[in-house]
Amino acid sequence: QVQLVESGGGLVQAGGSLRLSCLTSGRTFSFYRMGWFRQAPGKEREFVSAINWMDSSTYYVDSVKGRFTISRDNAKNTVDLQMNSLKPEDTAVYFCAAARFTYGALKYDSWGQGTQVTVSS
Repeated sequence: QVQLVESGGGLVQAGGSLRLSCLTSGRTFSFYRMGWFRQAPGKEREFVSAINWMDSSTYYVDSVKGRFTISRDNAKNTVDLQMNSLKPEDTAVYFCAAARFTYGALKYDSWGQGTQVTVSS
């Protein structure tokens, strides 16, 4: 199986920065893509960013483009999310997830426990 453990969340003022890290272990060779999602109170979980494990192609939701950067370190089995120019609306629990192809469809089927990010105005 796969284990994902997030770290790096915390409280920061608007305009500040945080760096989230996701440590992966287990059957990491089965990953095709790693993603970050977030869920704010009373809202559904939403996609934030993703990176392909092999070719490093990256994907971002429009609201974080130019502010967040996703990266991965294959040697350390980590996926990081550098978050700059944070806004109060970025406040959420951030989750790391791993996607694999299952019956031809790419599906996020492994999730971490989440780390809280709070941005004060």
